[in-house]
Amino acid sequence: MMRGHGVSVVGVDHLLVRRLRAQVAERLNEQRRRDSVSGRAPMNGEDERQYARSLIVQVLEDFARTEISEGRPPLSSEDEERVAAAIHAALFGVGRLQPLIEDPEVENIDINGHDRVFVGYSDGREELHHPVADSDEELVELIQVLAANVGLTSRPFDAANPQLDLRLPDGSRLSAVMGVCSRPSVSIRRSRLGKVSLNDLVGTGTMPPDVADFLRAAVRARKNIMIAGATNSGKTTLLRALANEIPPVERLVTVERALELGLDAFADLHPNVVAFEERLPNSEGLGGVSMADLVRRSLRMNPSRVVVGEVLGDEIVTMLNAMSQGNDGSLSTIHANSATEVFNRISTYALQARENLPVEATHMLIAGSINFVVFLRKRNDYQAGGGLARRVESIREVTGIDGRVLSSEVFALGHAGQLAPHAPISCLDDLVDAGYAPLPEGRWG
Repeated sequence: MMRGHGVSVVGVDHLLVRRLRAQVAERLNEQRRRDSVSGRAPMNGEDERQYARSLIVQVLEDFARTEISEGRPPLSSEDEERVAAAIHAALFGVGRLQPLIEDPEVENIDINGHDRVFVGYSDGREELHHPVADSDEELVELIQVLAANVGLTSRPFDAANPQLDLRLPDGSRLSAVMGVCSRPSVSIRRSRLGKVSLNDLVGTGTMPPDVADFLRAAVRARKNIMIAGATNSGKTTLLRALANEIPPVERLVTVERALELGLDAFADLHPNVVAFEERLPNSEGLGGVSMADLVRRSLRMNPSRVVVGEVLGDEIVTMLNAMSQGNDGSLSTIHANSATEVFNRISTYALQARENLPVEATHMLIAGSINFVVFLRKRNDYQAGGGLARRVESIREVTGIDGRVLSSEVFALGHAGQLAPHAPISCLDDLVDAGYAPLPEGRWG
């Protein structure tokens, strides 16, 4: 009856789906209670999904018998499949968002209340989409279901916990808020490239081939790299591509606020990965595990390298200490509007950390830990007849300290707007040993 994934949920009766989903959820919760009372171990995620599929079949059979007994025609087999897929999506997927999540051309989904849905496409278009719920309350319920079933631990989303960050099953990043705006607001940033390589990014125009060769050698030479850029500029995608250049024999520990990198999903590339996710405190303020705590813990897990998905706070000091104390080859991302702004952004985070490092001390720590800063910029030229593009615009090498961090722009945009070598690389011998073949000195900009 039910093919599961791949069955469209467009055109179904969403009121019927909501009613039948409630029946399936009630039976599923009843089985969970019986398992708990009898002392049986709870079902794992896949077993629970399979059990839910059997419950959906039962509920649909009950619904068909009721329709026939009351003189109404039952659902056709095609409609029944659509309803079944929609119920499963509502329980374990993303409900009426599923068609958008499955659309390979969708880049971003911004929801300002259930009926104000704005969709951004890979060619730069932005369009108003049809509602994804029948009310704001149903939208909040959808997010709550996701928060309970996605990630390593269930996450609350309610008046007491009005903020939520999640990685959806397809790798997309969801951010939701309520109570701090007039209507619940949700933003979803699609993860269109999971198993991505530097060669893939050359193909999309993110960087020229010689820059990919340089970055590949920098990773293999175990240089510490910070990726910078504005929101949605492609930082995480580039981080994945760099991480995929790490030899499979190395043990990786990743640290994230919400699981997003997914390096552990590709055992052929990274068979030995531990993925840490920040844990929020419970309603009594207990049980929380911060990013800084996780970075500290990662150093005790015998890592070859530590990968911090995104630096947003006081974990920066712990991460820089780790980079400067033998954990070479670490990778991370940070929000910034230019490569040089990265150093001031790090200093600001360090001042706010519990270590309360002064700017001078932070700059010394940066100079002793970070080797390269790679800056990305996103451009949308759709209105001018172009499209959406994300490109590396600058690579700076940290070269020392003299009251402030000293750096050299080793790759910069040339007159034609093409990224090209711009200055000598001080650690060039290390990169050459790792396979890098630099352009002749006369090619520098």
